[in-house]
Amino acid sequence: MDAEAISDVFRALGPIRIRRMFGGQGIYRGEVMFALEAGGELYLKTDVETVPVFQELNSRPFTYESRDGRTTVMSYWLMPESAMEDEDEAQRLGSLALEAAYRTRAAKPARKRSRRASA
Repeated sequence: MDAEAISDVFRALGPIRIRRMFGGQGIYRGEVMFALEAGGELYLKTDVETVPVFQELNSRPFTYESRDGRTTVMSYWLMPESAMEDEDEAQRLGSLALEAAYRTRAAKPARKRSRRASA
């Protein structure tokens, strides 16, 4: 999926930024990554509050297999096909993903400044 198509899907959310990463693309609003593209599919950030919404939509989480054969399940769930064609649904789900991304970011402890940075 190219950057223009991704921008079209999330047009109603305002300006977004797309960065290549790990063979896919990270999708950001400001400094917060709220979605990712991998293998031509879009996945939206979730948390305990939003996973039930995606389960209700018969979605599935993004998973990948590590080099040692372990499967890792991420906190990003597949954007339903219906939302790819419906701007209102894409905006609703994209907004939920943004909210989940902000909650996740707020819950992380602040990084300590290194000695070098403070010297």
